[in-house]
Amino acid sequence: MFDLILHAIPVFVLCLALEAASFRLLPDEDELGYEFRDARTSIGMGLGSVVVNAGWKLALVAVLAAAYAVSPLHLPADTWWFWALLFLADDLAFYWYHRTHHTVRVLWASHVVHHSSRFFNLSTALRQPWTPFTALPFWLPLALLGFPPSAILLQQSVSLLYQFFLHTERVGKLWAPVEFVCNTPSHHRVHHGANPEYLDRNYGGILIVWDRIFGTFEPELARVRYGLTTNIATFNPVRVATHEFAAIWRDVRGAARRRDRWGFVVRGPGWRPEIGQ
Repeated sequence: MFDLILHAIPVFVLCLALEAASFRLLPDEDELGYEFRDARTSIGMGLGSVVVNAGWKLALVAVLAAAYAVSPLHLPADTWWFWALLFLADDLAFYWYHRTHHTVRVLWASHVVHHSSRFFNLSTALRQPWTPFTALPFWLPLALLGFPPSAILLQQSVSLLYQFFLHTERVGKLWAPVEFVCNTPSHHRVHHGANPEYLDRNYGGILIVWDRIFGTFEPELARVRYGLTTNIATFNPVRVATHEFAAIWRDVRGAARRRDRWGFVVRGPGWRPEIGQ
């Protein structure tokens, strides 16, 4: 199975080095740049994610292949419209995957890893969760619609490769038509912001049009404050990967009612039961 991300690792390393050097040679007081411990944690999270995914993708391919085998549809991959349709289907799947991973706490416990850095540079793109298992339901329909697993995984790799380059302060706003249609560093800086007006905005992968359609778009206006609303004081990759799961467990154990325990798992990350109800 061709994995574009594994082949792109040398490119990632080169781009990280160039971006870090650019902050040294052309500093900007409005940009945070790099912090060694933070970048080391992000790179460690990325390496751990590669290891986990090496095993997980075997199971993922098996499930997608089974769904594709029982589907009455087998779309022809030798047509231009197949790849155009797959591009749109994959990007829409990513939008809903991303959105639910911000609005359902047990899913957020996995995705929060990616938002835990208070810096925003190319190393932040590598800060990936070690629990990728919740993605399957969002891409399973593509196999049932007749897209073969190899094509689905290739398009996922294309999307992830594109999104790597969104994680930078070194690129300002692009040409207006590009900003209107595509996800850009400016749009993605908003997504990583802890400013109240930036929370739960700009979920798109390659396209930003889904956010415009579904009402989750927010332009970059105020300076972005990166990180979480309540930041974690650790650079330990294991704690970064697991801290929100541990917080959910503490809340569930401390809840007096069954519905509150359920709420701590499936409601939004900031949800708390109302006093007196």
